[in-house]
Amino acid sequence: MKLSEVVEKLSLDVKTVDDGLQKEVTGVYVSDLLSDVMANAKDGNIWITLQTHMNIVAVAGLKNLAGIIIVNNRQPEKEINEKAESEKITIMTTSLPAFEVAGELYKMLT
Repeated sequence: MKLSEVVEKLSLDVKTVDDGLQKEVTGVYVSDLLSDVMANAKDGNIWITLQTHMNIVAVAGLKNLAGIIIVNNRQPEKEINEKAESEKITIMTTSLPAFEVAGELYKMLT
């Protein structure tokens, strides 16, 4: 499944790197601990988190993630969006909680 399909089906707000929406999604990883994501997320996963600080961009780049979904209507600061653009990391936001986003993604990917 392409990231663009996920954005459409979940009505996500794309904050950065629209051209990244053609990335293939291999799975989903849900965590708010950066060290956990670094240890366990897989290449091409979508990362669901409520974190909005600069380090999410670094972790997503390190793990070659398809994108980041920030939940609970949290919004990244301008500097985070700029860094994500420069690193080619797609950040999306939603008002939904992580549980609902993960459930919907599970249905879409199985």
